[in-house]
Amino acid sequence: MFYFNYRRQPRKTVASLAALVIVLIAFPFIASQFGNSWVRIMDYALLYIMLALGLNIVVGFAGLLDLGYIAFYALGAYMTGLLASPQFAVVLQSFVDQYPALGAALVSFFGPEIAQNGIHLSVWLIVPLSALLAGVLGALLGAPTLKLRGDYLAVVTLGFGEIIRIFMTNLSGPVNITNGPQGINLIEPVRIAGVSLAGEAGSQSTVHIGGYAMPSVNAYYFLFLFLCVAIVFISFRLQHSRLGRAWVAIREDEIAAKAMGINTRNMKLLAFAMGASFGGVAGAMFASFQEFVSPESFTLMESIAVLAMVVLGGMGHIPGVILGGILLAALPEILRHGVEPAQQFLFGKILIEAEILRQLLYGLAMVLIMLFRPAGIWPAPRQEDRPDADIDEPARSTDVVAA
Repeated sequence: MFYFNYRRQPRKTVASLAALVIVLIAFPFIASQFGNSWVRIMDYALLYIMLALGLNIVVGFAGLLDLGYIAFYALGAYMTGLLASPQFAVVLQSFVDQYPALGAALVSFFGPEIAQNGIHLSVWLIVPLSALLAGVLGALLGAPTLKLRGDYLAVVTLGFGEIIRIFMTNLSGPVNITNGPQGINLIEPVRIAGVSLAGEAGSQSTVHIGGYAMPSVNAYYFLFLFLCVAIVFISFRLQHSRLGRAWVAIREDEIAAKAMGINTRNMKLLAFAMGASFGGVAGAMFASFQEFVSPESFTLMESIAVLAMVVLGGMGHIPGVILGGILLAALPEILRHGVEPAQQFLFGKILIEAEILRQLLYGLAMVLIMLFRPAGIWPAPRQEDRPDADIDEPARSTDVVAA
């Protein structure tokens, strides 16, 4: 249906892109006729696509198996929770209660207004901070794992992801920073030119822009769509740059890449940092969209789900990763709306809950992909993994024989 190879058929590619843009713009207006829940599903799908594109840099381009990627998502979300909600006032009060001298100094430094109401920074200031923090921690995670490969790297990154989740759960005492399992609420929504995308109080989650009104989920849809397009553009530029080709070389044969003069250590650290920064941006958007964060949103199953999107769609192929993100993000809601009522109709009761069936289908899909389509549903064409002037391609004959 869509064709995305500009070098081979530019006209067909431009026509496909135009058709895709029309579909994406029209989707929320059509889907909202059947209820805002379908647009909200797509909002979450776009957030997962951001995560999958970030993980694709680490797994798809550089070939580094990362099972703790959801930790960077959590870092972005919790930074937004601390800097765009009343939670920082709770943190200062905890310092005053537990360490009076230090607490008084912090209150004096931040001022009585912040001590009373917390910090309420604009999300647009928090997003780059989240990306920076996640990128730095991504590089710090990559530094001690440079010598690890395959299963060993997966175990270490898995441990990192679980450490962050447990850390967020337990960081409620003696100083209450994350509010523990109860999470952080009352997070500020995204504002653009003074307009809240969550809608003003009493507007029933309706955003008014000039004389036009739209549901809040539609406004967030267009914001997330814009961010996804930006991340796709950055990913394409990275893939076809010298940096992207260096990542692919490391993925295919690290020893040969090192022998060709590629600094594999720096390239790996850059892959971890770049992928993590995308996760931090997605986390900040998630927190502002939900206006609430808690540790339950950042479990191991979320990491596995994002990894499944990359593997199922096609590792290293950006359109394939997007397809995998849409399929697996929409799957739970499709199951919830279809499978449970079908079981109730056929058997009079629900035999398998939608969440359990989702996990079973994840495992089944991964096994089937491994057996029948190891490169994914929409795999990367071979020429996308190497530059046009490939040294492995035989040169044209000149009909000159060496003496």
